Amino acid sequence: MFASVLVANRGEIAVRVIRTLRELGVRSALVTSVPDRHSRAARRADATVLLEGHTTAETYLDIEAVIAAAKAEGCEAVHPGYGFLSESAAFAEACAAAGLAFIGPSPTALRILGDKIAARDLAIANDVPVIPGASGESEAELIAAAAEIGLPVMVKARGGGGGMGMRVVREGDDLAEAIAGARRQAEAAFGDGRVFIERYVEEAHHVEVQILSDAHGNAVHLGERDCSVQRRHQKLIEEAPSPIVDSALRAELTSAALRLMEAAGYVNAGTVEFLVGAPEERGRRPFYFLEVNPRLQVEHPVTEAVTSLDLVAEQLRIAAGEPLGFAQEDVAFEGHAIEFRLNAEDPWHNFLPSPGRLVDLSGGTATAARLDSGYEAGDTVPAEYDSLVAKLIVRGSDREAARSGATAELAGARIEGIASNLALHRAIVSHPSFVAGAATIQWLERELPALLDAARPPPEALVAAALLLLEEEGLGFGGSAWLGAGPRSVWLDDGAGVRVVSIACDGAAVVEGEPVSYARAVAKAGRPVALIGGTGTKVDAVRERSGQILLDCGAAIFGVRLAPPPPLPPRAQAAAGGASEVRAPLAGRVLVVHVAEGETVPAGTVLVVLDAMKMEHAITAPAAGTVRAVHVRPDQTVGSGALLVELD
Repeated sequence: MFASVLVANRGEIAVRVIRTLRELGVRSALVTSVPDRHSRAARRADATVLLEGHTTAETYLDIEAVIAAAKAEGCEAVHPGYGFLSESAAFAEACAAAGLAFIGPSPTALRILGDKIAARDLAIANDVPVIPGASGESEAELIAAAAEIGLPVMVKARGGGGGMGMRVVREGDDLAEAIAGARRQAEAAFGDGRVFIERYVEEAHHVEVQILSDAHGNAVHLGERDCSVQRRHQKLIEEAPSPIVDSALRAELTSAALRLMEAAGYVNAGTVEFLVGAPEERGRRPFYFLEVNPRLQVEHPVTEAVTSLDLVAEQLRIAAGEPLGFAQEDVAFEGHAIEFRLNAEDPWHNFLPSPGRLVDLSGGTATAARLDSGYEAGDTVPAEYDSLVAKLIVRGSDREAARSGATAELAGARIEGIASNLALHRAIVSHPSFVAGAATIQWLERELPALLDAARPPPEALVAAALLLLEEEGLGFGGSAWLGAGPRSVWLDDGAGVRVVSIACDGAAVVEGEPVSYARAVAKAGRPVALIGGTGTKVDAVRERSGQILLDCGAAIFGVRLAPPPPLPPRAQAAAGGASEVRAPLAGRVLVVHVAEGETVPAGTVLVVLDAMKMEHAITAPAAGTVRAVHVRPDQTVGSGALLVELD
């Protein structure tokens, strides 16, 4: 085993790798950017090397700097985690040239499988089904290929995974912009702007097979994972095993995965991804090869939960030249596991990234749960990188036990200080389609409006919060401060927006103009900590030290905060028109400026495209007008609220 390993990554995966290194008695060194220099991973590592810079290009994608850090720390190997340099054949070659073991597959395997077209060709040669698709160097070639394949199609990056660069195109007029956008994002994420197209498979499940193979000719599969709950091709929830895979399909999928990886000469941990279609004749589901992820996956903990294996430890042993310590028949699968990605993003505002300081981050309190996090309370989630904050993994004896346990764990989890998708997860886990295991890759996008509504506290819960606040201020029923007074109004922020609750001294309650019936209950301390709504729902309201009010409705838990009253409306302007300032809704890097001074634009025109937390954000014209001034240029970094464009 190695004595010292460099971890060439950040966030939760860096913390995860460092944990196993410590358990194996291996010294860990970590490269860190300026925004990450005080991160949880930096605090956990035995040594850190600061890479002077903020962007990924300046730091985690700088091959020379990472190699130099490994040499300076006397490391024998480099673990790339996922993303960044984990799929770079050039980096693997640079490690070999520097006498460092790359904890991953060979440069040859990375080149074959990293190029999605080469991987497709290899799959076809080894009798693994693929989706009809085509590549092309020019936009014209890709548009012609799309016409031959037939719409809808998917535009995909040739040189990387993780959903980066993917675009679904249903109308021919949208294809050129989709190709340009995919190229931009792929170039930014992987340094490779090549793209290709495939037919878009509707209502499919995303199922992947985990493989381990050593340099001695041994290979095993560790079962499959289902990653169908996705938004914009980014996985949100993963589970093992898949709820739609039976033993016959499992045998086909795992056999195809092993066959493909053997043909690629693959050594180390890797994942073969498939699309599984709807049942056909006799109930058989067709499947199609998607790609190989030649690295550790974000969702690897669910496989660890059902196999009791440490995949990072297995990666290290394989890279150190050891043979696998077990055969296929030794791999035991037990129970079911589900992973929830907790992201710094605002689901009610188009999933706008939400960097900032974490006031609280907790969860995974049960023995059957695990919280993998790159942050702790007090840490700052930076704007320069992806939005993943933590992963909550819950295991049960079967899928329903895991799902029920996840419901309780999500209810008890806390993310405060930033906007997050925690409330959305709470809504998803109780949705009938998720309960039935029927969610396809299109399901979340389709159900999102209803899920976001379900993730907001009901009116009765808001009344409970308002009563609690009024009692704390000495304005409870019968209190002298309230006798004879008019209705009291409280503004509450539930994450999706601010809603006003008005309560009269006779107990009548109104939420956003709608009456709400309830029966009030009072705790021993005299505070209204519970009430019964008109639907018979009991709500317990408790104020936390952070100021958040937790509302326990039995089946779900919500969090709200006291918000200031809205400002009075401004006086109407004497004349219509005037200038409109278009400002950045968040900090980021300017990718494209679409307009020039003097240009006339209709409402909704994309003015500027920003890149923030590895996502593109189109900034549009709020109304029709003429561009008075453009204040930014491509590649410029801007802060939240920065002036981008002025319109007349």
